[in-house]
Amino acid sequence: MNTKRKIAVVITARPSYSRVKTVLTAIKNHPDLELQLVVAASALLPRYGSAVNYIERDGFPIAAKVFNVLEGENLTAAAKTTGIGILELSTVFENLSPDIVVTVADRFETMATAIAASYMNIPLAHIQGGEVTGNIDEKVRHAITKLSDYHFVASKNAKERVIKLGEDPKLVFDTGCPSIDLAKNIKNSRNLSFNPYSKYGGVGAKPNLSNGYLVVMQHPVTTEYHDSRKHIEITLKAVKKLNKPTLWFWPNVDAGSDGTSMGIRSFREMHQLPHVHFFKNMESQDFLELLFHSDCLIGNSSVGIRECAHLGVPVVNIGSRQHGRDRGGNTIDVGYSQQAIELAITQALKTGKLKSSSIYGNGEAGEKIANLLGEVPLRFHKTIMY
Repeated sequence: MNTKRKIAVVITARPSYSRVKTVLTAIKNHPDLELQLVVAASALLPRYGSAVNYIERDGFPIAAKVFNVLEGENLTAAAKTTGIGILELSTVFENLSPDIVVTVADRFETMATAIAASYMNIPLAHIQGGEVTGNIDEKVRHAITKLSDYHFVASKNAKERVIKLGEDPKLVFDTGCPSIDLAKNIKNSRNLSFNPYSKYGGVGAKPNLSNGYLVVMQHPVTTEYHDSRKHIEITLKAVKKLNKPTLWFWPNVDAGSDGTSMGIRSFREMHQLPHVHFFKNMESQDFLELLFHSDCLIGNSSVGIRECAHLGVPVVNIGSRQHGRDRGGNTIDVGYSQQAIELAITQALKTGKLKSSSIYGNGEAGEKIANLLGEVPLRFHKTIMY
């Protein structure tokens, strides 16, 4: 008789996979756990980089796939995608009968995972709760915290915040962020071990990277999605003027990403960009190596706040998307101003590599989370902590 605990981990987007890759490995290798991997939403779609291809290539068997993304990157599509996710994931959970469901971070699709598991009386574990950003992710993150039974947070402040929300302190664990596990291994890299152009294709010029380069990853802000095209055009103008080799990554599937994408395409048609190359996606290990050897990350991705802090990579963080997150000292925050962005990048280039920060952990989160999943009491009810 199989007495292993069945752990269903739901991956809904490319960043979610990068976040929990070491958790998946640790669960897969744990003698008392059985991994049930569910891949859903934009993680299945080619236009967002087909994260599912990397998942399969890394040797993780997929228990179920859920196609639930509606076309049209707007607020209505996001809400309906969440609704479809609840319907489809409920069937998946019924078929898999997991002992614990694991949901990751704060993307709108993760709400479907949390609601389906909670209404089916399946214990729910949440990775990266308790953080602060200030947009719709804030609401989603804290709502999932209240729906969850176990909390694997990434920092001391996040743990305190989750407990203040009324959660049982005995089931709130500061494990650190699993993405730091991958970043930790990158710090011994002497130089870029792969050719990004030949390995990942992409479009645009192929600038020489041997004398340094910038990386850009800027997503729309859901509470400001009407301005997403204007926001990306400001960054494009700044990067064009600086005229430094740049590797630019496509945005996530969020409300406003159509505006971001259209802004990029239109700008490319109207302006010569002989120093910029555009990618859809990249394997997490390669992406972190690319960041580590870059001169600076520009945009508003949480990778700048988390992994780049550990790697000591300077970051120019634009706008409000990461407002309120714990900082590691590598970040220069600016508004949507071309001049401010240019000045911040120039400052970051002068500063160079920074001291590594352990604010989001020391690179052992995957093992910690897997071990806790094997030990925590199986429960789906709340103990009143107020």
